[in-house]
Amino acid sequence: MKQIFLITMGILGFQIMVHSQKFAFVDTDYVMKNIPSFEAAQGQLNQLSRQWQQEIESIYQEVAALYKEFQEESVFLSGEMRTKKENAIIEKEKQAKLLQQKYFGPDGDMSKRQEALIQPIQEQITAVLREIAREEGLEVIFEKSSGVLFLDSKLDKSNKVLERLGYKK
Repeated sequence: MKQIFLITMGILGFQIMVHSQKFAFVDTDYVMKNIPSFEAAQGQLNQLSRQWQQEIESIYQEVAALYKEFQEESVFLSGEMRTKKENAIIEKEKQAKLLQQKYFGPDGDMSKRQEALIQPIQEQITAVLREIAREEGLEVIFEKSSGVLFLDSKLDKSNKVLERLGYKK
């Protein structure tokens, strides 16, 4: 009997604790897509990505052309000439891979550009979220896309973030 009482009190205490916590959620994808400077930054990044990708693909096309030429001529080449042409193909392929790493690697130019263009916007959003949390006494703000199964729309602070950033929705 005493155990049942303790279990019941524990459950009630837990429920009271859960209900006293204040939380909200925000859809940062929605917020960012409604900020013109983010859309402009994304456009710049996409254009740059296409440009760099074309540059890399053109080098790979050169590699393919060199390889095709090598296959057609290999029968007629001396050992020294074969090695020289093979090395030229390998070197061209290395050049393409190095360029790919330079542009799209973890510490590449694309990553640096993304950070330079998008990080200031993310910092503004974070600052506004802190303000809203402080003003409304929120203990936790969840990201909507993190797989939450149920969300009450009255807890959504996405539009409030946009308004604070100066974008009416």
